[in-house]
Amino acid sequence: MKLIAVSAGLGSPSSTRLLADRLTAATLEHVDAEPEVIELRDLATEIARHFTTGFPSARLAAALDAVAAADGLIAVTPVFAASYSGLFKSFFDVIDKDALTGKPVLLGATGGTARHSLATEHALRPLFAYLRALAVPTAVYAASEDWGEEGLDRRIARAGAELARFMAPAGRAGTPDTDTAAAIAPRSLTGAITSVDPADGFEVVPFAQRLEALRVP
Repeated sequence: MKLIAVSAGLGSPSSTRLLADRLTAATLEHVDAEPEVIELRDLATEIARHFTTGFPSARLAAALDAVAAADGLIAVTPVFAASYSGLFKSFFDVIDKDALTGKPVLLGATGGTARHSLATEHALRPLFAYLRALAVPTAVYAASEDWGEEGLDRRIARAGAELARFMAPAGRAGTPDTDTAAAIAPRSLTGAITSVDPADGFEVVPFAQRLEALRVP
């Protein structure tokens, strides 16, 4: 299998590329795949030229083909003006409209402040829904203050495991679950989709019990 990570980071080093690498590593802990990272900053001129000529260069065509052929995709962008960057959007504007149909995608974004954390939901998720991709439940946003924090590590690990579940063919030996529904996403005791794997074990606390614990004596 092939796992492609698309990074729209502009700097070097880049926190966007770092997040893409961390998400790739987390996914590879659960699925055997060949990873590749596509740095969009190296293709910026060729992406712009494609808009005016209608034809991709050899390097851009290879990147587009790699994304189309991937078994799983990780897409990470810096947040500019509360949304994805223009370079990130331009790349997915020139890709074939059917290239991502049914493809599992892990969404990620980086920014200077936690105030942009919902950009993954109000900007990235609708974009990939339009492209008919299967965006995994957990998207990962990393603000400057998140690096080195356990919360970010947990979100990365959870998102990587979810992408691996989407990538793993149902019924294949060694996959987390051979049931088709469970291979798509773990489910709670009631059957609802959840980011917690029931196999790991967890306690369901009734809501009434939670409220009772909040009562002031």
